[in-house]
Amino acid sequence: MKRHALVLLITLLAAGNAHGGMIDDPLLTKVMLNQLELRTTNGDTPLAWDAEAWIGKDLNKLWLKTDGEYVDDQTEDIELQALYSRAIATYWDLQVGWRGDLQPTPERNWLAFGVKGLAPYFFEIDAAAFIGESGRTAARFSADYEFLITQRWILMPEIKLNLYGKDDPDTGIGSGLSDIEMGLRLRFEIRREFAPYAGINWIHLYGDTADYAREEGGDTDQFKFIFGIRSWF
Repeated sequence: MKRHALVLLITLLAAGNAHGGMIDDPLLTKVMLNQLELRTTNGDTPLAWDAEAWIGKDLNKLWLKTDGEYVDDQTEDIELQALYSRAIATYWDLQVGWRGDLQPTPERNWLAFGVKGLAPYFFEIDAAAFIGESGRTAARFSADYEFLITQRWILMPEIKLNLYGKDDPDTGIGSGLSDIEMGLRLRFEIRREFAPYAGINWIHLYGDTADYAREEGGDTDQFKFIFGIRSWF
């Protein structure tokens, strides 16, 4: 599936560039480190990250997304996405490509398709559906909002939830609503491109996902204090 996804991305980007090679539509890039943070709870301090990057023109772009968590000298979670993104409306992109769950093992590969953009009242939305091997399906929805307290102090609440179509005992995922993650981060923009922040993060597991976690001696409800950096260039 990885090979097929990469072929799809290259083909779509080539098609888009064939129609968009004008001088006033330059090739642009952006790298966004949305979260690089320490999460303190129960004596542990895992390192978590959430980052995105894109390259392309006004209508057609290649997006890369990754997030994960590093705990006790090993990486517990790694997700990577490679997506073709096409602008379909003002502030909205349609995205399709590959998602790989690289950790925990065994790896899972998915065909991903969804939308990303700015909803009314400036809510940042990222919603996607996924189709995997052996009839697996999944969906994800995330949203965040920025409250400008001052020009430098910004409070950002966010929410993310995951749903799965069937149980996957090998990776500890149950069908239905798997988890909800909610965070509240207060950052200070030293510059627009660089901002340290602090906040809180809460994750709750549901259904069979919670049952699998209990069997492994894990927590089904985690409340963490967080300290991190947000940056882009």
